[in-house]
Amino acid sequence: MERFARMLEHGFSRVGYRVEIWQPVTVFGSLFDNTCAGIRKWFGYIDKWVLFPMVLRWRVFRISQGIPGGHQARYHICDHSNAPYLPHLPAGGTSITCHDVLAIRGALGDNSVYCPASRTGVILQQWILKHLVQSRSLAAVTQSTITDLRTLANREESGADWRVIPNGFNNEFRRMESEEAWDRLAGFRLSRNQPYILHVGSSHPRKNRGMLVEMVAVLGKSWTGQICFAGMGLDPKEIDRIKALGLEDRVVSMIKPDHETLVALYSSCFAFIFPSHSEGFGWPVIEAQACGAPVIASNRSPMPEVSGGKALHANPDDPKDFAGKLLVLQDPETRQKLVHQGLENCQRYETGTMINAYLDLFGLKPIPQA
Repeated sequence: MERFARMLEHGFSRVGYRVEIWQPVTVFGSLFDNTCAGIRKWFGYIDKWVLFPMVLRWRVFRISQGIPGGHQARYHICDHSNAPYLPHLPAGGTSITCHDVLAIRGALGDNSVYCPASRTGVILQQWILKHLVQSRSLAAVTQSTITDLRTLANREESGADWRVIPNGFNNEFRRMESEEAWDRLAGFRLSRNQPYILHVGSSHPRKNRGMLVEMVAVLGKSWTGQICFAGMGLDPKEIDRIKALGLEDRVVSMIKPDHETLVALYSSCFAFIFPSHSEGFGWPVIEAQACGAPVIASNRSPMPEVSGGKALHANPDDPKDFAGKLLVLQDPETRQKLVHQGLENCQRYETGTMINAYLDLFGLKPIPQA
């Protein structure tokens, strides 16, 4: 979550606040090289959960004693997985962002999130949950997340200030002109004369990206475009399935494209397909909308919430449902309407809006600039 922390740092600095990012320093973990990855991981836990809490307490003490008004400093934990740091920071001046509770749900036996946990992982997630639900001030990135968290906490409401603050864009996403986009895509196996559907992400089971292949197989001759997977490379099972369906010539894999290439892909695709079983937020949905791509996404939370209802949604277990939604986009009027609505939805995720919401959570206001 370093990128998120940097977003907050930049945003708060722009409105006049001094910001510091604190993170654990590798001490014990540095004693072992990559050939001892297992041992290195466990000694890294000493750095994170033993040494760093002591550093936190010392820094908080120094700030309260050494800076005029230091007792009014605000502390924010940028990721819920670090909730065990809460007891080491001032309760009245500390808040936390909860990006999702998928790992916690998985550790508690919820198979629908596709996040299984090891025995030690179960213990870790229970420890995180124990501290997370005790937070007095919390921002969840979606309503779905805060609802799940209240369920896990076994309470509907509390005296704590828990609120929804959606993520802001962490990079510039825009509609790239066709000529520029196809210039950037030159050299890849995408054809300007043939439409393609796009998925951005990994091969993790919860991403369900194999749905694109199954959907195209269902469509048969009704849709003869290409399939582009951007992000992590195809795994052996995915390759075998593509071959079994005879789609090798229609599948393009682009491993870790740079940002401008990604914008070009979003801007030029016939549709962006996001059939994920579970997400904390679902960044690609709004990235695609911001680039003018019509979106077909899973109907599982939080995708409809993030899309603002300005995407088509389908059952991630049903290729026929996704196939039917793709055919709907062949109507130019429907397609254009969805693109326009998607661009409007993205205005909710301006970074400045997010920063102002966090200032309000902290009880702060922008500092007038001289």
